[in-house]
Amino acid sequence: MQFLNNDKLIDLLFKKDLLSPEQRKMIGLNKQKQRQKLIRLQRDKGGVSLEEATRNIDLVDVIVSFHLELPGRAGDFLTEEIVMRLVARNQGLPFKKLDPLELDLDVVTKTIPQSFAVKHLLLPFAVKNGVLQVAMHDPGNRVVLEEVERANQTKVQPFLSTKSDIRRMLAEFFGFQSSISAAETRLGRPMVDLGDLEQYVRISSSKEITSSDQNIKAAVEHLFNYAFEERASDIHIEPKRKVSRVRLRIDGVLHTIYELPKVVHAAILSRIKTLSRLDIAEKRRPQDGRIKVEHGGTESEIRVSTIPVAFGEKAVLRILNAEVVFQDVQKIGFSERDFDVYKSFFESPHGIVLVTGPTGSGKSTTLYSTLKHISTPRMNIVTVEDPVEMVHEDFNQIAVQPQIDVTFSTILRNILRQDPDVIMIGEIRDLDTATNAIQAALTGHLVFSTLHTNDAISSISRLQDLGVQPFLISSTLLGAMAQRLVRTICPHCAEPVLVKSSVLAPLGFPVPDKDLTLRHGKGCRKCRGTGYLGRCGIFEIFPMSDQLKVMLNRGDSITEIAEKARDEGMSTLKQDAWNKVTQGVTTFEEAIRVTGTA
Repeated sequence: MQFLNNDKLIDLLFKKDLLSPEQRKMIGLNKQKQRQKLIRLQRDKGGVSLEEATRNIDLVDVIVSFHLELPGRAGDFLTEEIVMRLVARNQGLPFKKLDPLELDLDVVTKTIPQSFAVKHLLLPFAVKNGVLQVAMHDPGNRVVLEEVERANQTKVQPFLSTKSDIRRMLAEFFGFQSSISAAETRLGRPMVDLGDLEQYVRISSSKEITSSDQNIKAAVEHLFNYAFEERASDIHIEPKRKVSRVRLRIDGVLHTIYELPKVVHAAILSRIKTLSRLDIAEKRRPQDGRIKVEHGGTESEIRVSTIPVAFGEKAVLRILNAEVVFQDVQKIGFSERDFDVYKSFFESPHGIVLVTGPTGSGKSTTLYSTLKHISTPRMNIVTVEDPVEMVHEDFNQIAVQPQIDVTFSTILRNILRQDPDVIMIGEIRDLDTATNAIQAALTGHLVFSTLHTNDAISSISRLQDLGVQPFLISSTLLGAMAQRLVRTICPHCAEPVLVKSSVLAPLGFPVPDKDLTLRHGKGCRKCRGTGYLGRCGIFEIFPMSDQLKVMLNRGDSITEIAEKARDEGMSTLKQDAWNKVTQGVTTFEEAIRVTGTA
């Protein structure tokens, strides 16, 4: 598009207050010199010819490379997307922000050849009402559009998009698809797959195995990179009757991203099991392993779990990023009151602290962040985990190994001879573990552990169900905390919304008898139209006060104890969720999704 290399673009940016007078003058004086610098850089690092590098660099690249701060908006910079959106409006063209979760793998990779797409910077992304929608850097190139129309015998609707997005999607999708297609071809004709019952298999030659192995390696690496870029917490690889489905959990919600040929499923799982040191020949039993990877200069761990299901073997990969697991404990969602209570727990010299909640509620993040917060060179912190989720050099971490009788209960006896100050037990599952934890607390140690209960108060009844006497609970338990994770409103598209009290009241929220102005995300490119970006914790924390100890020892019911805890200031999960709704952190719909309507 000629406009992308025209000084009118600089004038337009200035007119729309995206450039200051000084920035406009600076670009005018230095654009040629900067363009030559970018050309040399692409030629030297990109491995392209001088002619191709010269053709690839336009005025948009030059302007963006100056990293200019937007006038009057400290910390916000002029990006390629901002420039291209403005160009699209000026030229009367639709703009497309390419979201990998919205793209159809077959449309992207099977509509036009990769070489043609890369050469002309265009990416087919959808077919609607018989019209092929194509993202391009230069929608004004009618010759290229006509070639695509002739090749596909369909009309083409061009969209303007950023050069960097198009290149990234082409590399990602064609790289993954080519790896999968090559592996499918090498693995030969489709197997007659009857899941775990029986399977017709063609024996591959050693040459085929070697070649397909390289393709599978590339496909798995593409998958890992994709998950990291999309901020996924889990990868699900699921065998179905005819396909292998790949889903990512992003901000607590699963999204289907690929449906792969069934023939490559076993090969992908074998590669993942090899990386995580699992037995690739064992498909009948569940297995657990881990992979340590580096992405973007930081190390992360991937916890791998495989299990046999109806149509084969399923794998779930949990991504554990140190930046997520080890957070500032004050910034994970505590209210001021709740943090003061929790702080009194971890600053105590001895006692038991229980964290409760279902799988995926953020218990590990809370515990790891707490241990990191209290860790000093003068302190010996020992953890017993099943498995060790994230290795940290400041802790002495022990993995449970039932096959050699290293369990939560048996190892605790040995830990007490290791001079610990703080002990973290992955989970209290039985009376032996609970008894040893109580013994550790009674002998002057601070003990953290988890329980699977729905709320904080129920941790008392759970310990009693295991066989722990009330007087031992009251003398060692500092307090308990239940938690959940709610999605937070996207800050880029948050806006006020009027909600009627008649809608909220039946849901169990403590609402006044009037309509309320709350906040929600209307959906934007940053949050993929969901209105949510990221998550935070909601909490229910009670300290074991003197009055609660008296009630527990005399046999009062859990209902009575819970009522007294609320009288003493405990906020329930629902109340904390509602507080975050009124503070504009999350929406009432999300609070209902996590806490229910009771």
